[in-house]
Amino acid sequence: MNEGLIAHRMRFCPVALLAVWPLLAASPTSLDQARQLYQLTDYAASLKILEAIQPKDGPVFELIGRNHYMQGEYKKATEILEKAAAADPANSDYELWLGRAFGRRAETASPFTAPPNANKARQHFEKAVQLNPRNMEALSDLLEYYLEAPGFMGGGLDKAVGVADQMASVDPVEGHCAQARLAEKKKEFGSAEQHLQRAAELAPHQASRLIDLARFLARQGRYRESDRSFSKAEKIAPNSPQLIYARADTYIEQGRNLAAARKLLQRYLEAQLTPDDPPRAAAEKLLKKASGG
Repeated sequence: MNEGLIAHRMRFCPVALLAVWPLLAASPTSLDQARQLYQLTDYAASLKILEAIQPKDGPVFELIGRNHYMQGEYKKATEILEKAAAADPANSDYELWLGRAFGRRAETASPFTAPPNANKARQHFEKAVQLNPRNMEALSDLLEYYLEAPGFMGGGLDKAVGVADQMASVDPVEGHCAQARLAEKKKEFGSAEQHLQRAAELAPHQASRLIDLARFLARQGRYRESDRSFSKAEKIAPNSPQLIYARADTYIEQGRNLAAARKLLQRYLEAQLTPDDPPRAAAEKLLKKASGG
């Protein structure tokens, strides 16, 4: 609402202002409520509140887009997130989520429509980093894109090297994790392990670093060492949904400890999850796989 109009009402029409004020005051509360529901993974309830907010601005559009993304509605997500980016073109996070949504569209598209969506994902990741060179999530997603995408879609190890170096300049721990991903992609497994070990040493209270190391060791067939790393992570964060899921996923991927994996997944499905955790649908799919389904 125009600030000049509000000031005019304050001077000349206090009754009208009193009528409008509840609507003005309700917006932040409604948005906060929607954010809380989003964090509880109740995306439908969050959307219901957001759709009622008028007028909609960048933060509202962004949260609507993220809800659609979490529900697997990637086309809707891109359409809404584009409105968020148009409302605030300098917002790095809006560009990041646009990149993620286009990336998912590429993954779920036909061979004919996947490349254009993948290129859009890359462009938005690059823009997110350009807008905020310290946006670690954007840097991480851009690194993964460069590592996994073929050259004709803008991928490449040479580009990944630059991003990994940039991540190291922002956060040494993240830098070691990035260097590990790069080394593993090059099949330089000794170097990858050294970087993961160093990341764990630099962040002794972060279970995620030990999880990364455990998964890497399992991929190398070093199961005892992998299990020890998982056990160390469990001591730091015994009820971490990400740890529970990662351990089960690793067991199933390696075709071992399937009974333990099923118990872990059942525990995961009963846990209070956040949008940062793998979705329940993914856990249910894994559980079916571990049960021979």
